[in-house]
Parts: sequence; structure tokens; C-alpha cells
Amino acid sequence: MKRRSFVKKTTAGVVGAGIVAGCGSDSGDAGSGGGSSNPRVTWRLASSFSRSLDTIYGAAEVLAERVSAMTGGRFTIRCYPGGELVPALEVLGATQSRTVHMGHTASYYYVGKNPALAFDTGVPFGLTARQQNAWFYHGGGLELMRSVFADFNILNFPGGNTGTQMGGWFRRPVETAADLRGLKMRIPAVGGQVMARLGVNVQLISGGEIYSALERGAIDATEWVGPYDDEKLGLNKIANHYYYPGWWEPSANLSFYVNIDAWNELPENYREILASATAEANVKMLAAYDAKNPAALQRLIDGGTDVRPFSAEILAAAKRETDAYLDENAASDAKYAEILNAYRAFGDASRRWFATAERAYTEYTRP
Repeated sequence: MKRRSFVKKTTAGVVGAGIVAGCGSDSGDAGSGGGSSNPRVTWRLASSFSRSLDTIYGAAEVLAERVSAMTGGRFTIRCYPGGELVPALEVLGATQSRTVHMGHTASYYYVGKNPALAFDTGVPFGLTARQQNAWFYHGGGLELMRSVFADFNILNFPGGNTGTQMGGWFRRPVETAADLRGLKMRIPAVGGQVMARLGVNVQLISGGEIYSALERGAIDATEWVGPYDDEKLGLNKIANHYYYPGWWEPSANLSFYVNIDAWNELPENYREILASATAEANVKMLAAYDAKNPAALQRLIDGGTDVRPFSAEILAAAKRETDAYLDENAASDAKYAEILNAYRAFGDASRRWFATAERAYTEYTRP
């Protein structure tokens, strides 16, 4: 209860918080900026992503660069790609145990620990990136998610978003719901749960293992992110059918995890600096993907990739199973139900607005 109270107060005061200690400090007060009276602090950040995925991994580097710049180099964060310090899918545990000071990951990797963690990243047929940020910063979403993370001794910050993702790469076309049955597909979190309900043999493997798994036939299909990152992984060289939209990830919010004990050891001005740097990294990742994906998609098309939409039948079946899965979880978990109800209410109101000006403008101006 003390941790939950702490998180509630922090959310009300700042749009973020977080982190571990394990740092030496000079004597002196915690003045503003990078004055020499500020302590020297060194942290380690474990990412779930490989260095070669420059945009998604790069959010952690943006964070580290901004924190260092705003403190005159006295607060430094060293970033480690997935697998270098801890396995890519164990960042939450490493941050919770204070093995590392920070993490950068997708919270839906850890739904086995608490299904409600999916809402921190995104759920099928849920909020888009802009809607997710609006829910976090102005709709009470961040406070709700921090009440979940408090149980893991973690303070979470939005840490970048891919935007609406593509539906993935398939070795053979899938036109009906029946075509999905028996398919071996890499897909995590709630999307994986829904696909399993549709008869898919779901596999959960890290990004660095996808290419080899697809190449040797361990999987028949995979989703990852979108054109820019998918091209980097070379997925178009193995599977030719590229589907859209990624209905399971209309938003894929990444998060910075901060160990609460470490956060408590930071000077107040360092906390403010860290919170500001996470917000900047959050904005820059989405902007980078929005700038890079159009050209990457055109390169894939020019190279012969078969880009096609999911059929209405598949989308309808997926939506039906998604609603059933979410409702079943809510029926057995009061906290999950609280978050789901808030998430749905915010989404319904937001979509009514987006379906007005945004949709009309986009439909009129698209090529």
C-alpha cells in the first residue's frame, strides 16, 4: 500500500518518475541543471531490443543523451541491448530486482505476470498512438498503469511508440479464418492469445531470433513492427505476403521502467530531468517511424512484396475473440476490469472525434 500511495502522489505531481540507485555522489546540494554541486550518478539501462533496430532501441539512447546534456554529464545512463546484460524478455524482472537501474521494453511481454500489463503497450482493436498518449497524459491511464507497476517496485514512463503496426509476414496467403488454423506464428501478448483462440500455434520469441526461425521453418508467419524495422530484419527475403493492418497493435507503446528505490535516491532536479527526457524520447520515436516507414514500404513494394489487407472475415473473427478474451479477464479481476472500462470509455470518445475531422481529411487528401 505504501508503494501504491507513493506512485499516486508522483503521478499527480510529475508526468513521470522512476529509477534505481547504485551510484556514487559528490557532496553538495542538489542545485539546478548540471552544476558541479550536483552528485555524479551512473545507471545501467537494459533494453529488450537489439542495437541494429536503431529506431526502437534508439529511444533509450535519446533518453541517455538528453539526461547527460541536461546535467552537464553528471547523470549518465549506459544502455545495453537485449541479451547483453539480461535476456531480452526479462527486463521487467531485472529492473524489479535492481539488477539494472532502468529498463526499456514492451510491457505486454509480461502479461504472464499480470494480464493488465497489456494496456501499457496496447491491446487488439484498441487505442492508436495518439490516443494512447492522450489516455496516459490526460485520461488517467498513466496513474492506472502505475498502480499495477507498483506491485513490481517499478515506476513506468511512456517510452516511444511505433504507431499502428503491419499485420505481419506469411509464407502463404490467409484469406479466411480457417486458413489460420494450425499456422505457426510468432506473435506475443494479447494478439497471441487471440490468434491461439483462432487456432494458431503461437510462438513467443525475441526480435533477434525471428529471421532464423522463419528461415528454418520453425514458424510459418511472424509479426514484428512495420516496414522500416521489418526490412531491417530481412523478413521480406523469406515470406512474401505482407498483411495489414496489425489489428493486435493499433498502438505499441514502449515503456521506460525505473526501480522505485533508485528513484527515491535521486535528487529532485534529476527526477524532473529524467521525466522530461522520457517524454522527449517518447515523441521522437513515433516521429522517426512516421518519417521512415513510407519510404521503406515503397522499397518493399518495388522489390516484389505482396502487400494485402486482412479479409473482413478474419478481422471480424479476431474482433469477436478479442472482446471475449478481454471480458473474461475482467470478470475474474477487479483491477483489470477497472482499467479495461476506463480504456474502452476513453477509446469510444476518442474515436468519435478522430472519425470526424481526421478521417475526412485523410480520405480526401490521400493519393
